Amino acid sequence: MKKNFSKQLEEVENLSQMFSLVKEVVRIFTGRERAGLMVGFADLGGEPGAFIGAFHPVGSNLIVLNKTPMRVVEATRPELYKEYCFHLILHEYLHSIGILDEQKNRIATTLISKMAFGENHPVTIISKDMPALFPEVMMSTFMWRHLPIRNIEIANIDEPNVNYIG
Repeated sequence: MKKNFSKQLEEVENLSQMFSLVKEVVRIFTGRERAGLMVGFADLGGEPGAFIGAFHPVGSNLIVLNKTPMRVVEATRPELYKEYCFHLILHEYLHSIGILDEQKNRIATTLISKMAFGENHPVTIISKDMPALFPEVMMSTFMWRHLPIRNIEIANIDEPNVNYIG
């Protein structure tokens, strides 16, 4: 029986559930997983041609999500907010399990998204061409400037009540 990841994503209520779903999808389609990761949030800003949605410092147990574009997506496309967050976490989680090359990671992110959600699901479309789905995020980077990394808010994703998505 094939799992209905679309339905599971719709039912996600918090960051802990989102991360658990990402881990399950990756485990099913790659056979790999990573324990002990934390997720942080920071205002990273951005600049034209240098959009940063999230990053994983190599060798760390941290994924940092950029709050700036998250706020833009939540305000302008709330119906796609979960899909956007899922994509970011999936991409960075794949870095954390060893897919460090950015181009290979993008390909893996798209393939896993397609296998889990199908060709026409927003998660897959985001993985193929984020600007097509979120031009407001891409265009808004023209008014951002790169910010130094300060005040990373750490969320313990192993706690069942971490609520950032809801």
